[in-house]
Amino acid sequence: MSQAIDALRHEHDAILSTLQILRRMAGRARQGSADASDIAALLGFLQEFVDKCHHGKEEGLLFPALQRAGLQADLVGELSAEHEQGRALVAALRRASTPVLDAEAFGAAAGDYAAFLKRHIAKENDVLFPQAEQALGADELDALQQAFAAFELQVIGQGRHEELHDLLHRWKATYLG
Repeated sequence: MSQAIDALRHEHDAILSTLQILRRMAGRARQGSADASDIAALLGFLQEFVDKCHHGKEEGLLFPALQRAGLQADLVGELSAEHEQGRALVAALRRASTPVLDAEAFGAAAGDYAAFLKRHIAKENDVLFPQAEQALGADELDALQQAFAAFELQVIGQGRHEELHDLLHRWKATYLG
């Protein structure tokens, strides 16, 4: 296993925890006890960590490396299209939560997004990542890990990844016990 792919798997684990938290937030919204500031912050997390940081690494660095290595373009295209679908689902979450929270619409959108992203992550973990580790050599994987670190620094800044994980840990304590 490579550090680069392990880093993406670790991010997937964090995203799966975020989806559990999202579902709990949606449940509280349906019960009338939603925390609007937590919902807004979680949507910001989805945009910053999941899309800009994680999907940015995949789309901007991993997918091009895999295409250069001759990996099936169909799989990369399918996963890129799924990233776009995920962005549309996050937009639906935003519409359901602003300017006034529509608890039922938010709950439905949260369920749709969580189910979709769980399937997407499983496809990447079970299909894409093993193929990536086979297709890319050790030098390419090391270069990819360095590129991920530089990308993250450029896109979200020094220390922001840790801040986002701290936020996730606080939400876990609040929403998942």
